[in-house]
Amino acid sequence: MTTDAKPSSRDRLLEAAATLAYAEGVSIGVEALCKAAGVSKRSMYQLFESKDELLAASLERRAAAFAGRLLPEGDDARSPRERILHVFERLESQSAAPEFLGCPYLAVQIELKNPEHPASRVARRIKQGMTEFFRKEAERGGAGDPDLLARQLVLLFDGASARAGIRADSLAGLIAPTVATLLDAAGVA
Repeated sequence: MTTDAKPSSRDRLLEAAATLAYAEGVSIGVEALCKAAGVSKRSMYQLFESKDELLAASLERRAAAFAGRLLPEGDDARSPRERILHVFERLESQSAAPEFLGCPYLAVQIELKNPEHPASRVARRIKQGMTEFFRKEAERGGAGDPDLLARQLVLLFDGASARAGIRADSLAGLIAPTVATLLDAAGVA
């Protein structure tokens, strides 16, 4: 006989922080976080030094899933161009979902404004990881300036994610040709 163990207070707080911060913003109150997680404020402060630390930990916890939804497997046989396009195809697909509100890491950085906030530091590191993925693929694909192309691709990703997240634009039929133009200009085959 198996029983499903109830998630720990820590796990429930991390999940509540990630979910509520994405849906409502990082200004969500401690009471709302604790209520959503079903834990007391005392328990929260025993587990996390502050709400800021909780938010940072929740972003860290979701980083692997975020990358897994966007980035191709490390060992696939696709060309660098196809691997870069994969990220934008995934973004286009995800952006069509009604619950899509843009990139959670970009949203945190914009909302917090403080680059030294613990959650901003986590978000910046995650976004730097995406830039590094693009840089490596650009280099493998023969881009004349892999660093510049990586920065351009992240700029495009963030802008597309933000516009789709606020429903200002649909990415369907827009994002792939735009990326292809950048890749062509950079000489990525």
